[in-house]
Amino acid sequence: MRYKLLLVDSSEPFPQFPGSFEIRPCRTTWGSFPDVVIHADEPVLKKHPDYLAAKQGDSAAAERVVLAVSTIGALDQISALIGTARPTLVAVHALETQGMNAIPRVFAQILGQTLDLPAQKNVVQVNRVTHTGADGYSRLALPALFDGEVGVGQYFLVDDFVGQGGTLANLRGFLEHRGGTVVGATVLGGKAYSAKLRLELETLNLLRAKHGQMLENWWHATFGFGFDRLTESEARYLIRVDDAHAVPDRIIAASRNRNR
Repeated sequence: MRYKLLLVDSSEPFPQFPGSFEIRPCRTTWGSFPDVVIHADEPVLKKHPDYLAAKQGDSAAAERVVLAVSTIGALDQISALIGTARPTLVAVHALETQGMNAIPRVFAQILGQTLDLPAQKNVVQVNRVTHTGADGYSRLALPALFDGEVGVGQYFLVDDFVGQGGTLANLRGFLEHRGGTVVGATVLGGKAYSAKLRLELETLNLLRAKHGQMLENWWHATFGFGFDRLTESEARYLIRVDDAHAVPDRIIAASRNRNR
């Protein structure tokens, strides 16, 4: 089945989003979802001499990056988080500007060998979003979308980097819409504040109080979910905008610029 992007009524004071998604992004409620386990601060990952080659698809370079950046402390956190469970590792298979990013796949392989966990290879990202180096509005305008075979069971997400957390949120939503349960996530690099994907109620209330129901209606019609399924970083990014009308304008502008 192919899904088209729904648009708000043209009488509303928010502009329509140009174009459509073949598959709409999936999100699920956060519940008590744990913080993402981050192995190292962002510069440690991105300044590694093999990082660019690994992002371009060099598996050997990706292995060197993973072995250099991953930490015993983070592995201990993952072990404590999953306990006696054996969730299946799901890496973000993403096509970047330079090529197919090899880091998540290699990272998942090494984690699987280290923690004796199975890995899922049948779930892939089906669109090219090129989030690396993108600003917040570009990340919001071009959500990562996924497809593939998913069975009932527990899953643990693996990626190279977390920023606003939208890619992990969409992968989690895809897996859980297909019957799986996502118990956690880990990345090689990111800032400490990006570890919290789960949206705090205080943040949600602040966002709604600042921008009102009409913007949330536009958001739901455009992306298929309400503010309650944003990540903490996404919500805080939107809170920093003073004018609610500026949010769709900037997201639409980012979409058009990236499409060019």
